[in-house]
Amino acid sequence: MPPPVLTGLRAEAVVAGYDPRRPVLDRVDLTVPPGRTVGLAGPSGSGKSTLARVLGLLHAPFSGTVHLDGEPVTGYRHRTPHAQRVRIGVLFQQPRLSVDPRLTLRAAITEPLLATRAPRQAERVAELADLVMLTPDLLSRRAHEVSDGQLQRACLARTLALSPDYLVCDEMTTMLDASTTAALVGLIRDYQGRTGAGVLAISHDAVLLRRWADDTVHLTPDGVLA
Repeated sequence: MPPPVLTGLRAEAVVAGYDPRRPVLDRVDLTVPPGRTVGLAGPSGSGKSTLARVLGLLHAPFSGTVHLDGEPVTGYRHRTPHAQRVRIGVLFQQPRLSVDPRLTLRAAITEPLLATRAPRQAERVAELADLVMLTPDLLSRRAHEVSDGQLQRACLARTLALSPDYLVCDEMTTMLDASTTAALVGLIRDYQGRTGAGVLAISHDAVLLRRWADDTVHLTPDGVLA
């Protein structure tokens, strides 16, 4: 019999960083199963954001492999195969660094739809705005004209535009108040419940991870999973 296909977004023996002589991550193995939320904690500098970028297919590891439902990823950033790239959505910590300040929120949400030539773009943006509770007047504003929470809602809408199978949330609530944090986590839980998406939730907030994640793992200061 053929071996079973291992599902999930998986890092296997990943060594990564920005200087090969001093890698940030040291042979990290981590699996985000479909339908589950895996919390990732650890001190500053332990490599949480580096791992997020590797699993988000935005940063190539020095060695090791990322698998997407049993298939190895063969390229990163613009070299990622389209069929794999659209299956992973990434939500970053600082929304103001994630959105072109020249764009309205509507245009920012539309970006992935334009890039993939998706049909029904206007209708899809309206659906997404309704999902994340952004009113039409907010969609016409630019980043400097809305709050951090409103902008992060737009970033979440953009992340969900192509209905990804996995979400990588890198400290997405750091700059937000408690009520906005709860609302965003609730939106992601709802999306996960409807689609069976897997979620990697990275945070310094131990209380948030206890409430949000099904399981939590920790990176040590040496970039090793404990």
